[in-house]
Amino acid sequence: MSETKWKDNVKVVIDQLRPSLQADGGDVAIVDIADDGTIKVELQGHCRGCPYSQMTLKNGIERLLKEKIPQVKEVVNI
Repeated sequence: MSETKWKDNVKVVIDQLRPSLQADGGDVAIVDIADDGTIKVELQGHCRGCPYSQMTLKNGIERLLKEKIPQVKEVVNI
């Protein structure tokens, strides 16, 4: 998969996750998609201060991105 294609797919997967986050008053914004596979995001809304935000990030967002896009190595909240 070309570099541009996998980065575009990151946006598609995030957009698929977004309704679930928004249903709980949160959201996620992509800040950076690095060539090394690190995705920087900003959790927003209720996700920002939620005690479960790290679990949502790692067990939800990161897990699904890695599952669907092998180039993704890590997702970090900034």
